Amino acid sequence: MVAASMNRRTPALLAILLLALLPAIPGGAFASEYEYLPTPLKSAIDAQGLPPGSVGLWIQRAGDNAVLAQLNADRLFNPASTLKLATSLAALDQLGPDYTWKTELWAVGELREGVLDGDLVVRGTGDPGMVNEEHWRMLGQLRQAGVERIAGDVILDASHFDVGPQDPSVFNGKPLRAYNQGVYALHVNSNAHRIRVRPGRNGEAVRVSLDPPLPDVEIDNRLRPGRGRCGDFQRGIEIDADRSNGRLTLRGEYPVHCGEYELLRSVTEPERNHAGLFRLHWSQWGGELDGEIRPGRMTPLQEEPLVTHRSRPLADLIRVSNKWSSNVMTRHLMLSLGAERHGAPVTKERSRQALLQALRELDVNPGGMRVDNGSGLSRDARMSPYQLGQILKAGWEHPLRPEFQSSLALAGVDGTLRNRFNNGAERGHMHLKTGHLREVSAVAGYVRTQSGDDVRVVLLVNDPRAHIGPGRSLQEAVLGWVRAL
Repeated sequence: MVAASMNRRTPALLAILLLALLPAIPGGAFASEYEYLPTPLKSAIDAQGLPPGSVGLWIQRAGDNAVLAQLNADRLFNPASTLKLATSLAALDQLGPDYTWKTELWAVGELREGVLDGDLVVRGTGDPGMVNEEHWRMLGQLRQAGVERIAGDVILDASHFDVGPQDPSVFNGKPLRAYNQGVYALHVNSNAHRIRVRPGRNGEAVRVSLDPPLPDVEIDNRLRPGRGRCGDFQRGIEIDADRSNGRLTLRGEYPVHCGEYELLRSVTEPERNHAGLFRLHWSQWGGELDGEIRPGRMTPLQEEPLVTHRSRPLADLIRVSNKWSSNVMTRHLMLSLGAERHGAPVTKERSRQALLQALRELDVNPGGMRVDNGSGLSRDARMSPYQLGQILKAGWEHPLRPEFQSSLALAGVDGTLRNRFNNGAERGHMHLKTGHLREVSAVAGYVRTQSGDDVRVVLLVNDPRAHIGPGRSLQEAVLGWVRAL
């Protein structure tokens, strides 16, 4: 496999012949690949104490497709969040930049003089960009449609996704983390909540608030004023949440001299979150609700819904999901691919098939690739540097390249790179997708060199030390070398 890939990509026949003669080096990479790396890259790997076999590298100039450096290019690595490049490009290609998601409000009963004499069904298709403002505006449309009071129940129909039970604690035992949340066809704010902690004026108390202020979430504030260090983990705050019953508890001593602090957590189940926001926003519009808010499936009785709310277009939403590396949004992209190709309700397996087929249609060979949930938040996902390089190539040559490239974080400016490369020569000259898991460090994207060339770069590191410093340091060395070309 390695020899075949060298034949495909290395113009020098001598290098191919030497491949079979040179001994293997520690880590499993062949000596020819490693020894023929540019000296600065080889020195950077050595300086971080990383075995060459733990590093995957693919660097290719966009103008003439010349390969500038490669290492373990056909080996399968865990790509972490760089996998989002595959999902977002496939979605952009298959669904189109103007694709939108519908959330419909259906009446099950007659509407007379402002009173809906029956139930209201909220049916979602997985809008990944449904946030407070959009949800509030949607219920405003319901008021404008003439509904003042709902005499029955509100039924939340999220049956568009058929994914089975989901446990947000499975990945790393941290179910409150926003990045661990599962998919839900009626998500609002991706089921994430901002917990704001503020010291009182005289430092004699610590106040806690929730944004958005869900009416059915009880906050049990047991925080005490303290004088600890601002750099301590979560500033000394311990958080517990009974997600099923809507109770949030905060304990510990908060260093009041540190000022205001904010944490992003998930404190309720998705259905409870949507129900709480419905009550909050509906009341803000002056609407009344006599019944309950509960899950269910719709039985259509009318020809058309009272309200059809459409999301922001896909081209806008992938700028959020890629720049800020949203796992929930990207998983919704993959499920939407499956729904469009196979119909709803859509399963995870059909969505995986749809994603891999989309990559084939983009001339990317997905042989051996494992995409799991499409977001990269996985211990099972696998992709080679060469495959990821082919995805970057497909994105570069695609008619929608501007939309795809601009969805990536810009070095030193925004997204996951807003605090990196702020003052260096790389600032503003690299569009990249980063990835970070325990024992995984990854980066992939486009770099404009000082000589004006555009270069596609993939760097994947799978090593027990990758996430604690060496991986990031190697990224900076590799990207700096490419930028200086």
